[in-house]
Amino acid sequence: MSRTPIIAGNWKLNMNPKETVEFVNAVKDQLPDPSKVESVICAPAVDLDALLKAAEGSNLHVGAENCYWENSGAFTGETSPAVLKEMGVQYVIIGHSERRDYFHETDEDINKKAKAIFANGLTPILCCGESLEIREAGKEKEWVVSQIKADLEGLTSEQVSKLVIAYEPIWAIGTGKTASSDQAEEMCKTIRETVKDLYNEETAENVRIQYGGSVKPANIKELMAKPNIDGGLVGGASLVPDSYLALVNYQD
Repeated sequence: MSRTPIIAGNWKLNMNPKETVEFVNAVKDQLPDPSKVESVICAPAVDLDALLKAAEGSNLHVGAENCYWENSGAFTGETSPAVLKEMGVQYVIIGHSERRDYFHETDEDINKKAKAIFANGLTPILCCGESLEIREAGKEKEWVVSQIKADLEGLTSEQVSKLVIAYEPIWAIGTGKTASSDQAEEMCKTIRETVKDLYNEETAENVRIQYGGSVKPANIKELMAKPNIDGGLVGGASLVPDSYLALVNYQD
């Protein structure tokens, strides 16, 4: 089974609309064919309109960093998945460790978001990962497997086949530390085996699994050489055009 690699930038709370347009103009003519590598930028909601317009006609795919599980209603400050679809967004990050930690999102919340995203014809990028404390206790696999089981509850095999799962060890996000390629591969393999146990081998072979955690041009080739790593969810390096281009063009 050949899975198309997917490199997605997560801009977090960075970039304004003007900077967004400047970034897209700097990269849009140098992106790989999407059949070889899928290039994605997930931007703050306030930048999405500018990002979509600037990226129109290019190989750059657009994602949101979060959404709510309802399409409309009295939910001040939230983002509607239905509106994201109308705008032309394709991906939505859910379950990022910062959302879980800072905003106290639960696996139940994330599961409801995944269902709402699929119901609106979008694709979730579902994040999972353990803290340093959990890894040092030797419970990292148990932790991540429990996240995957809870976050995927009630999803069909067809939906999970289209899903992107991002393994992000919390201790390697924004710290400059990176899980070794062997550590990343071991957990991504565990995630794929978990999907196989929950669904079937075909679903497990279809689902794309990214590694995230201080991914940069210096380590992208080593990570992508691993059989169960299908891409990267990239923070800081995705904010700089040259770095982002080096990541998405890692095959060159």
